[in-house]
Parts: sequence; structure tokens; C-alpha cells
Amino acid sequence: MLRKSLKIAAGTLLLGVLAGAIYLRVSPPDLLKVVTNYSAKMVCSSTFITGRDPHQVLAADVQAPGHPLLKYVSIDVDQEAQTVNTRLFHFAAPATSQHRAGLGCTNIHSADLSETTLPALSPLPEAPWPEGNEVPPSQHPEITSILADPALLGPGHRAVVVVKNGRILGETYAEGFDAASPLLGWSMTKTVTAGLIGTLVHSGDMALTDKPSATYANWAGDSRADITVADMLAMASGLAWNESYGNLSDVTRMLYLHDDMTGFAAQNPAEAAPNTTFNYSSGTSTMLSRVWQDRVGDNSLAYPQTALFAPLGMTSAVMETDAKDTFVGSSYMYATARDWARYGQFLLQGGNWNGAQLLPEGFVDWMFEPVAASDGLYTKGHLWREAPGDRPPFEDAVWLLGHDGQSIGIFPSHDMVVVRLGLTPSKLGYSALPLAKALIAALPD
Repeated sequence: MLRKSLKIAAGTLLLGVLAGAIYLRVSPPDLLKVVTNYSAKMVCSSTFITGRDPHQVLAADVQAPGHPLLKYVSIDVDQEAQTVNTRLFHFAAPATSQHRAGLGCTNIHSADLSETTLPALSPLPEAPWPEGNEVPPSQHPEITSILADPALLGPGHRAVVVVKNGRILGETYAEGFDAASPLLGWSMTKTVTAGLIGTLVHSGDMALTDKPSATYANWAGDSRADITVADMLAMASGLAWNESYGNLSDVTRMLYLHDDMTGFAAQNPAEAAPNTTFNYSSGTSTMLSRVWQDRVGDNSLAYPQTALFAPLGMTSAVMETDAKDTFVGSSYMYATARDWARYGQFLLQGGNWNGAQLLPEGFVDWMFEPVAASDGLYTKGHLWREAPGDRPPFEDAVWLLGHDGQSIGIFPSHDMVVVRLGLTPSKLGYSALPLAKALIAALPD
């Protein structure tokens, strides 16, 4: 009798384990899907855009958030198909990220990814930066000393480029990275989205007063119909959004659970009138991508290359899309540190490059204006007026800032741009401002 009871109990337990395993594979909880989709995306982009070893990416970049489940992610990289498949515990919550030339990596859930690709941009001529990519060794011993100071560079730094009076006067790279390594800017991509919108304002194809409800029809019947492009660029649209990077939030659900990211983001209701509250939102920037892409039409996937990257010589730049071919204009752009510096220099020069005005006259000045609802800490063009943890804002500086310690400081009073890229979680409390101040002091105006 006891033996029979034990057999029944063992069988029941086995059936429970099998049922649980099937559930975790077929219909896993959202948290597990976020873990595997995040891992697939990071490994795919770093492997096929930056050329890094996928297992090194899994061990370093994927583990950076510190979530305990990330330790149990396994990867399968298909170099020929250019896909990365991930699972938890080797079987649960399978996820796939697919690379396409010129468009980077995209997580695929249930949609069919288009076969669209983009050709590489033509190489730059042999010329000094920024016309070409020739950068002579630094002639400034003090700059060299600053760029060798671990405390100023911060933990996990990967690249630093210093531009003064339009020329690179110093740069440094961590082991495993160099001037040819495209690196993820995370939310610095938001400011590039603002620049792309600026090019369309310049051509007359968009206006800051345009209503995104023309793209998001579900807004037409309520207060969201009053939101303008300018409201969204200022992060003052009044739309509800949770930007927390914890386990599950609006931003992690958008980035890692949905083929149509803007379809997800556009469902959020308004919780305040436009220009009355500040709410930093990656959903807002990605929705703006769909707005400008609709204005461009059929050739919108090539537009960043033709409108900005080619004119600026940003030959390494790759903006990535969701599975519906909307650019993830909040988060996903890769470029070398020198190309990120080109974009910073472009803004410093008021949207002018090699004598061509690519943005409307005065548009960059408008981008740099503070948003009242943000207590003056954010600007109208997707920029910050403060470095992380540093208040009040430093002089007339503005910052492109991204997750895990990405920054471009633009210092108009000193004709300087400082790019700092790395893998530096915010919990470490690093700020690039001391680095910038040291460089400003070492390079008198």
C-alpha cells in the first residue's frame, strides 16, 4: 500500500514538473520573457554590429542589471543566419533576435520581419576628423594624463573622445574596444530622433505644432488629440508612462514584449494636460519615430542615413527598429565614439555642417531651451541640462544621456564636446561632469 502511494505521489510530482516545464516554455510569465528578450537583443547587436564575442557580451553586458535570473540565460548564435536565440534554464521563455544589414537587430515575437536591409555608407576620405577619420596622437600631456585617470573615466568606461574647436584633441579606449567599435547610446538616441525631426521641419515636411493624433487615430476622441510634436519632444505631453527599469514597467514591456512598440505605447491614456507635467518617456520618443516616418513615407528606413548620417560622415551609425519597422528612436542606436562626437559637434555648430544648414536656423537654440515643467533640467529637444547627480546645471552645458553611463556633454562657452561611453550602471553613481571640468581646465579658451 505504501509503495503504491509513493508511486502515485511520484507520478503526480512528475506530471506537475512536466506541466510546469511546458508552461514555462509555451506561456511563460512576462518577467521571464523580458529577461530572455533583453538578453537576445544585447547579444545580437553586440555580436553583429560591434563584432564582439557573444559569450563575453552574455557575461558582461547582459549581467549588468544584476537580476538573478540573468545568470541562467543560455544563448545559441547562428552566424550564418545572423540570429540569436536565448532561453532560461536551457528551455524556458525562448526569445529570438534577428540581424539585418544596416538596421541592426530586432526581437521577433509573432510578426514576420521584413526583408529590408540598408547598404553601408561610403567610406570617408583620408582626411583629418571630422572630414575623415585621421586623428593624430594627442599633443597635450595634461589631456593624456586626464584620460588615464580611472576615477575620471569611471568604472566600465569603454571610450572617451574630446573635441575642442572642432578637432579631436584626445581619445582613449578600454581593452577590447577601439575607434572602430560601434557602441550603444541607449537614450542618447532620443536626441538623434529630435535631430531627424528637425531636418523635416527644415524641409517643410513637418512642424512642431503638428498633432501626432494624425498617426495615432485612437487619440482623436479625447484630450490626446491636443498633443503636439513639441509637447512630446519636451516630455510634457501629459501621457501616462512608467520609465522604471525594474522588473516590469512600460519601458521594459515596450522594448522586450511587443512587435509593435508604438502600438503598445499609444494605448496609454493622458493623465494631465500638455505642458503641465514632465514625464520622461521612451514610449514618447519611439512614438515620435513613427510620426516622422509616416511623413517621410516609403523611404523612411533609409532617411536617417540620407538626412543625417551620410552628410555628417557618421558611417558607422545604425538605428534599430521594432518588428514593424518603426525605429526605436528612444533607445537603439549604435555608432563609434568618433561618430557620436560628430553628432555632438553638429549640435554645437547649430545644425550646420560643412557650410550646409541641415536644421532650421535657430532650431538647435530652441532644442537647448529648458522645459519649465521639468524644473529647467530637461530641454525642448530631448536633452538634459544636468549631468547625473550634478545640480545645478553647469554653465550653458547640455547633455545627451543614456542608460549605463553613456553621455555627450556639449559646452558652447568652451567650444567643446566630450563623449563618454561605457557599461556603468547608475547605482555606481558616476558622473561625467568631473571629467569634463578637468578637460575644460586643461584646455583654456
